Amino acid sequence: MIRDPMPTIPAREYPERWARVQQMMAQQDLDLIVAYADDRATFGPAHARWLAGFPVHFEPVCILVPKQGDPVMLCGPESDQYALLRGQIADVRVLYEFTHPDEDYPYACIQSLSEVIPDVVSSHDQVQRVGLAGHGLMGSEFLRALQKVLDVQWVDVENAMCDLRAVKSPAELDVIRYAYRIAEQGLAAAADAIRIGITEREVAAEAEAAMRRAGAEGTGIDTIVASGPHTRPILARSTFRRIQDDELVLLTVAPRYEGYHGAIGRPVLVGDPGQEIRRAVDVACRAQEACFQAMRSGAKGGQVEAMGRRVVQDAGMGSYFLYSGLHSVGVVEFEPPIFGPSSDASLAENMVISIDIPMFNTPWGGLRVEDGFLVTGSGAERLNRTPYKIQKGTN
Repeated sequence: MIRDPMPTIPAREYPERWARVQQMMAQQDLDLIVAYADDRATFGPAHARWLAGFPVHFEPVCILVPKQGDPVMLCGPESDQYALLRGQIADVRVLYEFTHPDEDYPYACIQSLSEVIPDVVSSHDQVQRVGLAGHGLMGSEFLRALQKVLDVQWVDVENAMCDLRAVKSPAELDVIRYAYRIAEQGLAAAADAIRIGITEREVAAEAEAAMRRAGAEGTGIDTIVASGPHTRPILARSTFRRIQDDELVLLTVAPRYEGYHGAIGRPVLVGDPGQEIRRAVDVACRAQEACFQAMRSGAKGGQVEAMGRRVVQDAGMGSYFLYSGLHSVGVVEFEPPIFGPSSDASLAENMVISIDIPMFNTPWGGLRVEDGFLVTGSGAERLNRTPYKIQKGTN
């Protein structure tokens, strides 16, 4: 059920974010930040959503943050009115470099980078160091256009920008809590739908319909419904394969709500898939609990992740733990900081962390047990209450 009123990010929070970015710029001696965003499925509209509350769609967006004053949003010619309606940045420009070469826009006011940049910075000639965020998503042509207009020292600020949003505000926490309520409903609908003969895609449809009804605007990743041999790889998408008796079904949902995410992953046992799979599920659940019990503000994230990894290793399944088991959740479903064996980053109060225990590329298939947690001063708070073990009958 959709609650009224729905939690959202208040408009007043965005200028506070701009001020934090500008403080970081001062610390790094930056004259300008160029933050790029598009609507790719996993990375989503990260920088545009966090800086402007704008859900990028169809055309890319670039946000210019000067040392002083408000940012400017650059978009394609079909996005300007949408950006003004939905976003929190008042100065929206249509950028020539984001136009389609075969499309005409006779009534759009289109500016090139060479025209926009002098308006944004107080003195174009004094720009010497420019931070670049979202560069991994940029096309080569746009990057070359930036470099042609700005003959400067470019500084990678992707991690610095992500660090600014690692600790969540009270409004963000309200939104994320509701995202996890949506995820719970989607996971429950998928589990309820599972029966012999139903296709993976039909189960995914039930999950996504439930999440949409609860308020989801979309998903951070495609809903995963994988059955039988389809559970073996880390990544899976729903197919027309029909679920059979005595097998494993893997569910993973990651709804996006007001730009933020909640992710839950569960194995579902249909009938009796065998002792080996049952044991693996039990080990994954114990590993999840071990990480949960070790979480607290100030703890090294890699050491917390090691607690779960050790449980899996001691069970003789360590070679199936294929990726980092802890990561942050926010405007990206899988966003920095990420905590694995090579990480020395620490957990902080009001971080939202996903504990994701993986077992993949096994002889019997694969599974994950994934939940969301809020880091507190004394430990962690579980953000979803989905049962660890889900058993389905064969009739």
